[in-house]
Amino acid sequence: MTERRKASDFPQEVLKLFDGYVHGFIDRRDFLEGAAKVVGGGAAALAILDALKPRYAWARQIPEEDPRIRAEYVEYPSPDGSGTMRAYMAVPAGAAGTLPGVLVIHENRGLNPYIEDVVRRFAAADFVALGPDALTPLGGYPGNDDDGRAMQRELDRDVMMADWVAGFRFLRDHPTTTGRIGAVGFCYGGGVVNRLATRLPDLGAGSPFYGAPPPLEEVPGIQAPLLIHYAGLDERVNAGWPAYKEALDANGKKYTMYLYEGVNHGFHNDTTPRYDEEAARLAQARTMDFFDEHLRETQG
Repeated sequence: MTERRKASDFPQEVLKLFDGYVHGFIDRRDFLEGAAKVVGGGAAALAILDALKPRYAWARQIPEEDPRIRAEYVEYPSPDGSGTMRAYMAVPAGAAGTLPGVLVIHENRGLNPYIEDVVRRFAAADFVALGPDALTPLGGYPGNDDDGRAMQRELDRDVMMADWVAGFRFLRDHPTTTGRIGAVGFCYGGGVVNRLATRLPDLGAGSPFYGAPPPLEEVPGIQAPLLIHYAGLDERVNAGWPAYKEALDANGKKYTMYLYEGVNHGFHNDTTPRYDEEAARLAQARTMDFFDEHLRETQG
């Protein structure tokens, strides 16, 4: 297996260029030219680009055969969106009765193995978890992130949002769930969580990871408590936080924000060098506890 490298192995300027590349602000040539200036040549820049690509063999915190869960691909209707959507669904094995659900929203590249592993992590923590694939209308996640990013840019964002809303409703109404549903998302998916919170009055809780804020005029519609995660070195996304915070405070919304110092955008994704194990595990534990608090039915 390829040796796991850390973000600290790379110049921060190169990581900023990589962030721009994977989010479509610059193309591959621009990344390589910019990185070459930092690391001293085109060959070194190519090697860095290869080193920063995801290694999905690393995303195996919960294997598919884990006896604690049952996982399968399902389809659900999205009448206001793409018609029929495909998703990865995992439930705790041998669960008695119904359980709260978690909608897992992927990054800007489709339902890749990392996100599928996140779905399984929530199932292993005694939630029913659903990870839709926004690329379903184009045939689904293509097996690599570069093509996945290109495909996702082809999709209409309003149609994608309708597909996420339909995924929430499918999970809410599924016979295995209590109807209490939370949403967690990463990067693009974090922004989707923020938007869903403004649109879904019955969302039980939302936990966006380094996601864009919703339109500030929509903040008054938020009913769900939010657990918001930001990466300390993520200047691009963090720039939107002050105005978002002001809007949340002005409208009396319930939220907690954690800023993880010294880590990069994507720190939760354990398939790339931007992964930070300490911050990722802490953020994941906080999110599990948050959903336990707000989605579990209490007796009394």
